[in-house]
Amino acid sequence: MDMPRLLIVDDDTSFCMLLQGFLKRKGFEADTAHDYEKASQSLAKNAYDLVLTDYRLPDGTGIDVLKESKKLAPATVVILITAYSDIRVAVEAVKLGAFEYVTKPVNSDELFHVIREGLKKRETSEKKTKEPVRNGRKFLVGSSEEARKIEEHIRVVAPTDISVLIIGDSGTGKEYVARRIHELSKRKKEPFVAVDCGALHPDIAASELFGHVKGSFTGAVNDKTGHFEAVGEGTIFLDEIGNLSYDVQMKLLRAIHERMGRKVGGNNEFPIKARIIAATNENLKKAVDEGRFREDLYHRLNEFNMALAPLREREADLMMFAQFFLEDAVAEFDKFISGFDEEVQRIFIRYEWPGNLREMRNIIRRAVLLSKSDRIHREVLPEEIYRNDSMKNLSDDVQPVVNDLKEVKNLSEKEAILQALEKTRYNKTKTAKLLGIDRKTLYNKLHLYDIEL
Repeated sequence: MDMPRLLIVDDDTSFCMLLQGFLKRKGFEADTAHDYEKASQSLAKNAYDLVLTDYRLPDGTGIDVLKESKKLAPATVVILITAYSDIRVAVEAVKLGAFEYVTKPVNSDELFHVIREGLKKRETSEKKTKEPVRNGRKFLVGSSEEARKIEEHIRVVAPTDISVLIIGDSGTGKEYVARRIHELSKRKKEPFVAVDCGALHPDIAASELFGHVKGSFTGAVNDKTGHFEAVGEGTIFLDEIGNLSYDVQMKLLRAIHERMGRKVGGNNEFPIKARIIAATNENLKKAVDEGRFREDLYHRLNEFNMALAPLREREADLMMFAQFFLEDAVAEFDKFISGFDEEVQRIFIRYEWPGNLREMRNIIRRAVLLSKSDRIHREVLPEEIYRNDSMKNLSDDVQPVVNDLKEVKNLSEKEAILQALEKTRYNKTKTAKLLGIDRKTLYNKLHLYDIEL
């Protein structure tokens, strides 16, 4: 096997040199670039297995590097290095196709592990069209009403062949739900293939989905089998479906309607037998109204929909998820850690989790890697998650704006709701409690007053 080739993009020359030396000792060939322009030139000239880029660059950002890399070489794995204050940017990067993000200060063991996992993913992706991945991940069913409702819907829809649309913020576990549906379906022995539509450049999206014939466009040096043909009678999961271009949406609609696909540049059609599960983190109905998403495709995909709440609204399940990720990380790093101390549990419950389950998983994996104890203590957590004001407990320092909506006198109802949302940092569950109403009533009020979150 050839030595993996990496590109390090960071304006800190000393950091680049140290990291380059570290990676070479680990058996990797590593080039460096100190700004976006140099990185673009390197990406255009060379083939890289993995790109490691800082978010803040003198003439751009790591997101720019990510987009350029995905445009020139979609299979190249991109890892973003970011300060914890830029956690929302890191989540957005994952949505756009980054494999993972690592927060500063960078721990060398953690970074090396993430790089190895990224290269494993690239190797798997290269084989995907020939050998679709059969992955049966564990799925955690929570104890809350929300969790029970999700599990009930999964069990109702899984045995059918209808299309499912899963709606939820980035990192809420949409792919886990899709896999759970597949595992409980009559197609469970067939492949499950996940396609990140957000990472597909418009120029190659149709080719990735339906394949192409040799010579159909510049760079098409061989025939390619697309995901729809490769998955056969299995399940295809189209994540971030709203990012597909209008032209590709039309091709997808035709394929679903006729149950036939055609390779780019080809004349022959192949049957489409796969079940389709799609997911989005945006309001597709709004995208339809704005002309960014085809209404007919929306209705084809939305035969059954499921909405996943963000982690901050699932307090009853939060520590169950934390324990789930802890057990996975303990097995991965071969350590003995039994749980979290009480202070860490309080921190987790108070934190807002903008990156949802993905952020929690990353934080816990890092904590397990760094921990020297049999329990997770605060010292191995990123400092920002317990210093941030957003983690403060509502019961500690947030007094109700009003005791009940019925008691509102000088404030209008809309102003009271907006004020409560601001106090709870837009946590709808806590806002409803603060106002003395249930969540359903709150949602109705948000719709009535046209309050968008």
